[in-house]
Amino acid sequence: MVASAIGLSIVSFLAVIIASGVGVTGERFSQPPWPTIIVLPVIGLPVGVIVLVALLIVSGLRRGREARDARD
Repeated sequence: MVASAIGLSIVSFLAVIIASGVGVTGERFSQPPWPTIIVLPVIGLPVGVIVLVALLIVSGLRRGREARDARD
């Protein structure tokens, strides 16, 4: 889930950069599907980071619990 959210955001970001480079103007960016492509990184990157942090916390808690159980 983390990889797909961040990956899709990066692909969208690159699509906007490439489209700007080949001459897509501001007026064309207001037509579909560009508004969605422009908004995806704004939503996808923070969601990906939040999910990644949650994954690290859960993994750390699980490892700590397993280590504590192994000592006992």
